[in-house]
Amino acid sequence: MKKIRKTAEKAKRMFSVFLFICMILSVLPVKAYAAPSKSPQNAPKLDCKSAILMEADTGTVLYESSADNALPPASVTKVMTLLLVMEAIEAGKINYSDKVRASANACSMGGSQIYLEENEEMSVEDLLKSVVIASANDAAVALAEYVSGTEEAFVARMNERASELGMKNTRFENTNGLDDSVEDHVTSARDIAIMSRELIKYPRIIEFSSIWMDTIRNGEFGLTNTNRLIRFYKGATGLKTGSTSKAGFCISATAERDGMTLICVIMGAPSRDVRNAAATSLLDWGFSNYGLYTVEGGNISDIPVLKGVRESVGAQYSGFSQILEKNGKKNVEKIVELPETLTAPIKKGDVVGKVLYKLDGKEVGRSDIIALQNVEEISFGKMFLIFLEKCAQIM
Repeated sequence: MKKIRKTAEKAKRMFSVFLFICMILSVLPVKAYAAPSKSPQNAPKLDCKSAILMEADTGTVLYESSADNALPPASVTKVMTLLLVMEAIEAGKINYSDKVRASANACSMGGSQIYLEENEEMSVEDLLKSVVIASANDAAVALAEYVSGTEEAFVARMNERASELGMKNTRFENTNGLDDSVEDHVTSARDIAIMSRELIKYPRIIEFSSIWMDTIRNGEFGLTNTNRLIRFYKGATGLKTGSTSKAGFCISATAERDGMTLICVIMGAPSRDVRNAAATSLLDWGFSNYGLYTVEGGNISDIPVLKGVRESVGAQYSGFSQILEKNGKKNVEKIVELPETLTAPIKKGDVVGKVLYKLDGKEVGRSDIIALQNVEEISFGKMFLIFLEKCAQIM
């Protein structure tokens, strides 16, 4: 009897330990993919006031240094100007072929320009090219006035749009970035990356920003890209440079390799060459260390349904993209988790399963599997009718 009691007490203690272990395991976090370090040790050393490297498809930040510091951006300001013009075209408010008449205000702009004369007419398309390729300040103001009536109204919309995009350290005072007469015209490297990501969604912008040399005025006036990376960096697609004595040398540089687009922002570099070298080294580092893992969505047909007016239902799952270290892309495992049968009622849009993507046992992403049709629960009367139909077929 004593022996039995001892054994029972021992078993009780072991069971308590088991419950304790189960409790600990239940609160441990599930292994999840760790996002890239934003200040990795192997990243290049940059001579600038701030910088960021962002992957365009997912918005993943691969590197940052003082990326939220509000600094004068010079002509990189025009990324927002161009974005609002492209959105006006997309909305049908203006067209590429529209003729814009230059105002005295637009023609008074200094710095980079195409030397518009008052009342000169030029198409929206040529003005856009002039801003994107040659960073023309007069063309930027002419477009702004055409879209919003006045430059002041356009600038107000620039600040509204910045707020909508979550640009937290930005305040625009003009459309072109000239800063000799402004007090607090600033943005940050992160905010520039955010608006650049939005702008490059428009293929025409990439078309223009990847041009090295072009002309306007029927070939009489030449345009040369202010972004030398377009000519000298493999995969460069744009986007916008800028420099003033206040801002130093700035750039939002975009490049694409192997299906991955990177946005590199450099602010406050001491010279053009230093700026370009910083952008080149940071882009090289990003392309060398990371890759975009992308899977297209898919359909799943004929999932069996119990107790439904239909015997099966179709489903689909969305595509998935994630930035991974370059060597990890080929080792991603795709796992479909879906019950063998579903039970009615089912509503269109219900989540009926999931697709998991794992790398070395860690989840890097997932997509829900969504039902494509409604399946009502079958009533007794309907079941009886089906039974009678089956019987009639047999007979």
